[in-house]
Amino acid sequence: MGEPLRDDPCYRPVLRMPLAGGRQRIRVVELLATGTNGGAQEHVFNLVSRIDRTRYDVSVCSLSSGPAIRKLERAGIDVCVIEAADDAQAIEDVAAHLAALEADVVHNHMYRAEIIGTQAAWRVAESGRRRPYVVGTVHSSRVRPDIDKVLLRQLTPRMDHLIAVSTSIVHKITDEGRVGAPVSLIYNGVDLERYNHQVPCCTLREEYDLPPEGPIVGVVARLEQEKGHPTLIDAWVQVHAEIPEATLLVVGEGSRRALLEEHVAGLGLSSSVVFTGRRDDVPAVTAALDVAVLPSFREAQGLTILEAMALSRPVVASNVGGIPEMIEDGVTGLLVTPHDSTALARAILRLLRDHPLADTLGRAGHDMVHERFCVELMARAVETIYDEAVAAEQQLAV
Repeated sequence: MGEPLRDDPCYRPVLRMPLAGGRQRIRVVELLATGTNGGAQEHVFNLVSRIDRTRYDVSVCSLSSGPAIRKLERAGIDVCVIEAADDAQAIEDVAAHLAALEADVVHNHMYRAEIIGTQAAWRVAESGRRRPYVVGTVHSSRVRPDIDKVLLRQLTPRMDHLIAVSTSIVHKITDEGRVGAPVSLIYNGVDLERYNHQVPCCTLREEYDLPPEGPIVGVVARLEQEKGHPTLIDAWVQVHAEIPEATLLVVGEGSRRALLEEHVAGLGLSSSVVFTGRRDDVPAVTAALDVAVLPSFREAQGLTILEAMALSRPVVASNVGGIPEMIEDGVTGLLVTPHDSTALARAILRLLRDHPLADTLGRAGHDMVHERFCVELMARAVETIYDEAVAAEQQLAV
């Protein structure tokens, strides 16, 4: 990777006032609801990888184990796992962990972490210790059942700050009736050290016995219902009919893999659709794609699309949730109506045939990610919220 440009907003230095009271660092615990792979876990990994370690002492706690936890551990991040199926026990265990670390901030990620982490912070206060500052990031566009919404409304006034990863999520928080905590919009950021000048994976054709030539279209997403894989598979019937040498890579793991493979087989597409499962070299795989697709029917933001754009890959995605905040149709990518396999096929074919358009969209997407969606900008914005914890503590001491 070359030297960053001086005027690149992703690399502009941030000057912060020294911490008051002789404090050396702000102690932060990132609380994950689950250690499986997903956008929230990638967000936490990017955040703890980029946060200013001279100012913030950050560790991760997860309410279950999984590949995301192992990834954090391999990166040298301090991680603990608290596997308590019962929420009441989880609250007690997390409270004990926060108290032992004398945490200044607990930053909750996903629904169960919000529920457990918020109550654990107040349990620390009930024991006579200083309460950690409660921050929560709302990552999911999932429509929660009424019982969950009621609990969130009850607990939100006991939170100090909420973060939404898109304007769509800001509206979701409002629609759920969550009041009593300020809400900041902070988009997920892309790690440009991994998703900028990345050499494409050169072994894909050999690994999966792909045609020696022909375009590769790919989707990087969990194999779950909301990601819309069946729409893409239906669209692939038309793409394959018109460009038979094309291959569709389905990258990721999830509960619906067997159903999706049956869907592919039933349409006679098994020779042109490859399920790769989990890959540890997603940046290199993404860089090898001729077109990146995200056919979700709900999406908080769509981080994998931003990663493809950072690599100058032309993208096609559903016009849902936070995705239109990332993609301007016809300028930085193509947007299609969710569940519309015909429109999706036409958009993919358009980019595979119109190479100048694909290149133009790829370059525009790359530049836009640099300007607005790098992980450094995200980390600096979150750090500002962490600083509120110390500011609030100083105000209480006056």
